[in-house]
Amino acid sequence: MSDVKALDPVFAEMSAATYRAVWDELPELSTREKILLSVVADVCEQTLGLPFEEHVTTAPEHGVPVGDLRELLRFIAYDSGYPAAHAALARLAEIERAHGLDGSAGEGHQVNADGTGSPLPASMLRAVTELDAPFGGYMALQSRMRAGMTRLSVRERAFATMTVDVLYQTLDESFRAHTTRALGAGAAPEEVRAVVRFSALFGLTRAWRGMRVLNALLTETGSVYA
Repeated sequence: MSDVKALDPVFAEMSAATYRAVWDELPELSTREKILLSVVADVCEQTLGLPFEEHVTTAPEHGVPVGDLRELLRFIAYDSGYPAAHAALARLAEIERAHGLDGSAGEGHQVNADGTGSPLPASMLRAVTELDAPFGGYMALQSRMRAGMTRLSVRERAFATMTVDVLYQTLDESFRAHTTRALGAGAAPEEVRAVVRFSALFGLTRAWRGMRVLNALLTETGSVYA
């Protein structure tokens, strides 16, 4: 914060109040979840300078291994886009070297790129395949390559992809699927609202539309009363 204050003390004051609102006054999300979602936003926005470095270097202080961040980048690559995730991965490696962090680069999971099948719901995969068969095959590949990941919980994966949806404004089929997955993993309606609320840090107007779509979805499914 001292660096920000040197740039502009008024902006520093505004920034401090904003971070208090999303870090200290948003108890529905854990500190770990907030760090993961901040990294997701960095990838989507390509803010890979000081914000990304701060999120990476503070992660271990809060019990989030850098290896978990590596898996997060692998996981969201299909939604954020591989080039965006690739740029973040290169920057992560730089930060690891500069700060002596252990990202366990050789630690991963079975990719199963040459396998068959998909962990996606059959109805979803069928609907996509009916739109375009090769695209359905691509989606099956992406889902299959991630099936062996173990460092992130289902809730964390769902929250991460919900954040991509809000920041990219893909608030139709994918947002519905990711929100439904979060609720299915045990997240309460107020917790999924908190995910969208947290994304306001990275763009209030996009979060505004995301909240409107989310509330309509929760009302439609009856989850708003849960």
